[in-house]
Amino acid sequence: MAQRKPAATRVTLGEGNFVRLVRDGRWEYAERNNCQGVVAVIAVTAEDQLILTEQHRPAVGKIVIDIAAGLSGDEPGQQGEALALSAQRELLEETGYVAKKLVHLADCPSSPGLTNEIVSYFFARQVRQVGDGGGVSHEQIIVHTPAIATISRWLKRQVKQGKLIDPKVYAALYFVGKSRS
Repeated sequence: MAQRKPAATRVTLGEGNFVRLVRDGRWEYAERNNCQGVVAVIAVTAEDQLILTEQHRPAVGKIVIDIAAGLSGDEPGQQGEALALSAQRELLEETGYVAKKLVHLADCPSSPGLTNEIVSYFFARQVRQVGDGGGVSHEQIIVHTPAIATISRWLKRQVKQGKLIDPKVYAALYFVGKSRS
């Protein structure tokens, strides 16, 4: 997560089980209080398909298409877990795929005007399916594997159906393109 300023310049406005609202001068923002980071996994199959997830997101009240992503160190026994290990775990839980190798690509703010959250992006190499995915008990994730060659049309169809596309999908397509140049 992002570096925090000394406590003397910050005021906590409210705190829940997972999020804290902070004021720093005139600036108000949210920060997670239950994890050490956020990971996102860009995974491409041997058939040149991008592995995507679909799930309802209450904050926006819609179904969102995304890449496998989640929190690091948020569960008992996972505190201090390496980000790469968290990424591998999230890929398996959400999609049913495992990667022979993960390569760290970048650390990017998710919404720097709203939160201090930093997303660590990983590229999954040599993925293979070992399960169905679907997430953990409270998640109902659907896995999609559209061909990269036709993904623009596929994404447009999803939007026409009323779904939202998380910006991490577009970041994934950028990194996939960079890996081929």
